[in-house]
Amino acid sequence: MKRALVPAQYLQIALDIATRIANGELREGSRIYGRSVMSSEYSVSPETIRRALRLLADMKVVEVKPQSGAVVLSADSARRYIERFGESASAQALQVRVQRLLEQNAETGRELAQAVSALVRSRETFAAAAEPLPNYEVKVPPRSPLIGKSIGALKFWQSTGGTIVAIRRGQTVILSPGPYAELYGGDVLVLVGSPAAAQAARHLLMDRQPGSEKEVSQSDPI
Repeated sequence: MKRALVPAQYLQIALDIATRIANGELREGSRIYGRSVMSSEYSVSPETIRRALRLLADMKVVEVKPQSGAVVLSADSARRYIERFGESASAQALQVRVQRLLEQNAETGRELAQAVSALVRSRETFAAAAEPLPNYEVKVPPRSPLIGKSIGALKFWQSTGGTIVAIRRGQTVILSPGPYAELYGGDVLVLVGSPAAAQAARHLLMDRQPGSEKEVSQSDPI
């Protein structure tokens, strides 16, 4: 299990108290709140507060009095404490940030490797096919009896074996038309399937007029 590199809480709290003393928020001779109050303020245990105050007492910043809490001794000592330990605390904070960024980078690297592996597998699967799926264009004759009917109502796939992947209507291309898409005269249906499916689609749409047999062409393979 990874261990997070974090500064000890009591060190952070000691530095914060020293900063408040150095800034005059806690004046020399004033009493600091008891451990129970400070533990609530900092959301830590009373033992963590005790260690922070003991550290400041060793540096003559405060005096810890049994049963009566701590009293501020010296703002100068607080400033010396900050000068001595502030830089170390900043370095620890930077170490925490670097550690987190390294962990994020490692996770991103793992996700990237998985995505690349999946992409390679998908390409290998596609390349394993003998031929790419051909697609054909079948034009809806202007007098087709199926004009105005939807793809779903025609049961196009069941009737032809081909799947409509797009409809070209003038300058507009409708991709992946759903079963409710209706056919207009002059529409060009782009379908995927076999040559037999394309011929079946032509016969389904033809208007029995001379020349309608020429209304089908093969597009470039997908």
